[in-house]
Amino acid sequence: MAIGELTPATSFGSGPYTFKTGPYSSHTFLLRALPPEGGGRRVLDVGCAGGFLSGDLARRGYEVTGIDLPGPRPSGFPENVERIERDLEDGLPPLSGRFSYVLCADVLEHVRRPDRLLRDVAAVLDTGGVVIASLPNSGHAWFRLNVLLGRFPSDERGLFDRTHLHFYMWSGWVDLFASAGFRIDKMQPTGVPVGLALPRWEASAPVRAMEWLSFALARAWKKLFAYQFVVTAGR
Repeated sequence: MAIGELTPATSFGSGPYTFKTGPYSSHTFLLRALPPEGGGRRVLDVGCAGGFLSGDLARRGYEVTGIDLPGPRPSGFPENVERIERDLEDGLPPLSGRFSYVLCADVLEHVRRPDRLLRDVAAVLDTGGVVIASLPNSGHAWFRLNVLLGRFPSDERGLFDRTHLHFYMWSGWVDLFASAGFRIDKMQPTGVPVGLALPRWEASAPVRAMEWLSFALARAWKKLFAYQFVVTAGR
């Protein structure tokens, strides 16, 4: 399977997406971006899907509210997470109180007005609160190669996911956050999740080596080899 067909697991809808447990995955870095102990601090998980991230944070002592598309509660959704139904194209719903952290895991590229959604997020952040988001990199070498060859695939998943409405390189993401009044304080690149494309060999030494190499390249040249950017942004 080609790199462009690999899947960044998304929290935008429940669907077929899964929690990525790899050491260089966006979900791993998203969870590491929050303190290990929640201490009752409030987290808003925008586009929480099956509650993969929400459940982990609730177990760590955070008070978590998740927002996702209207529909049946996903099987296995954590009972200790509040779930609110909302089409994010309409912005955030009315929420009680403010939040120390807002997660936007693979969400912003899926909505027509990500700038408006970010402004809604800003309105519910507590003083000193931050947004933690994972963002696909349309400047990745695989993406650039396809465009250079005159191709723009419409794939089920991956960098050319047909449900993506926006395709930003690093500078585009920086400008988007700035337009909503945010500054990006930290950025962590992720590697290509090779194991998701080769599940039969996911734990094998060759796959682990390929994921390590992808992450090493991403760290060395973020704009060209990062598969996703995990950012922490404040105001």
